[in-house]
Amino acid sequence: MSTASMTLTRSQMERSPIHTATIYLKETKYEFLKYLRVRMYTASVLSFPIMFYVLFGLVLNSHEAIAGTGLPTYLMATYGTFGVMGASLFGTAAGLASDRGLGWLQVKRASPMPPFAYFWAKVITSMIFSATIVLALFALGVEFGGVRMPPGKFAELFGVLVAGSLPFSAMGLALGYFTGPNSAPPMINLVYLPMSFCSGLWVPFMFLPHVLRQVALVLPPYHLSQLALSVVGAGAHESNATHWEVLIGFTMICLGMARIGFQRDQEKMYG
Repeated sequence: MSTASMTLTRSQMERSPIHTATIYLKETKYEFLKYLRVRMYTASVLSFPIMFYVLFGLVLNSHEAIAGTGLPTYLMATYGTFGVMGASLFGTAAGLASDRGLGWLQVKRASPMPPFAYFWAKVITSMIFSATIVLALFALGVEFGGVRMPPGKFAELFGVLVAGSLPFSAMGLALGYFTGPNSAPPMINLVYLPMSFCSGLWVPFMFLPHVLRQVALVLPPYHLSQLALSVVGAGAHESNATHWEVLIGFTMICLGMARIGFQRDQEKMYG
């Protein structure tokens, strides 16, 4: 082992938990500020679900209902899932692929920073943007869509949607390790948009063709949207435990793929 590697290892071993937590917080802070200053990312991630919700939930069909649930309330859950998915995928996959292409990950690895602080910062930043989207949809639904629910239900829906960003952040990490800086955005869209449509996020699930309804059952966005819809009383009356199991299993698979990509990069760097 080189002297430099021994120095870094010794530095990491001697770091106190408070110092480590401070590093994680600072990495998250600057990751968030970085994306906040990238106007294209901020505008697209925040505006798409809000724009669709305003158009289809508040302007065109605000007085309609699905399965006894007002459309503004129903679409608040499905477009919330759509927004969380987009914020998570673009926040992790595109950023990771870009950093790999620029060699920024090598700089991070050469520093005494905890290895997982980088990934932690990306996931937490995605959750912050996801929370912002969900709160914006809540505000629009209450103010202009006549959405009325007990505060506890709003809190539950918020928790489900923000927690639901984790599987898609894991998916983003996997995509980020197997795509390049230029191929990542189109690859994300090739995954993000068809999955959203086939999961019933744009068109209510019961209105999809039979074939697509069968496909939706294996797609993670469908399971997150059903968890959200069950909060507002419009779910398909399926077991919530099954939905969580699918999402947790999907997360584990994506993290496993991301780990393979991480090890492959390490072998290229140090092999």
